[in-house]
Amino acid sequence: MGNDQRPVVYRIDDQVAWIYLNRPSRLNAVNPELVEALCQTLMRAERDQARAVILMGKGKSFCSGHDLREEESPVKEAELYRRVQNIQDVTRIIRRLPMPVIAAVHGYALGAGCEFALCCDIIIAEDQAVFGFPEVSVGLSVTGGISYILPKTIGEAKAKELLFFGERFGAAEAEKLGLINRVAETGKLHEAATDMANRLAAMPQMALSRAKFSINNGSQSIDMAYHIEVDYALYTGQSQEAMEEGKKFKDNRNKGGL
Repeated sequence: MGNDQRPVVYRIDDQVAWIYLNRPSRLNAVNPELVEALCQTLMRAERDQARAVILMGKGKSFCSGHDLREEESPVKEAELYRRVQNIQDVTRIIRRLPMPVIAAVHGYALGAGCEFALCCDIIIAEDQAVFGFPEVSVGLSVTGGISYILPKTIGEAKAKELLFFGERFGAAEAEKLGLINRVAETGKLHEAATDMANRLAAMPQMALSRAKFSINNGSQSIDMAYHIEVDYALYTGQSQEAMEEGKKFKDNRNKGGL
């Protein structure tokens, strides 16, 4: 796989799908081919009925942002529109996938790379990882739903600061801000992501997917949250999965467990 020239590579192992951004010579900088391949590969994980997905980058970084060196001349508005919509599709697909998607970040996660990470459900970053939103400094605008996700996660004032100034920040600061879930020691990222993915893959999948959708959609308003929670409670409460997990819980209690 080391000589694989595809912009995104994929494998599935024990119901965990591994998706790798694969332009290591460019620090996995984003071009249209990578975005289209990423969308297709995410949907492939759903077809393969993966129970968890891990998104990583090959080489020295997760993703260094848009590959500005590839733009030799301005593209027409229709083509630009298509490319931006494809970028938006990455977030759309990840948020609608029934299984959790983990971003395992090392090296740089800048611009579009930071967007890719933040649209995932869980983010684990190596302690030397570097995040940032340089879009404004190069005359561009954020995509991937970041204008919604970022202020919702860290507050409007801090979101504006990160976008306006484009200053880079490390994994420890990202964790402090609540942007990521966990920091892994150098060299332990793969192990940490594997452990978390395996734990998620072992969870009741219907309940897990509904928990994901509840947070993604119910956070729009309290009334929407009420509506979604009722629907999902009825759906999961009558499921075979709930009956099986309930039986396991009772059997465990009868044996002296919690």
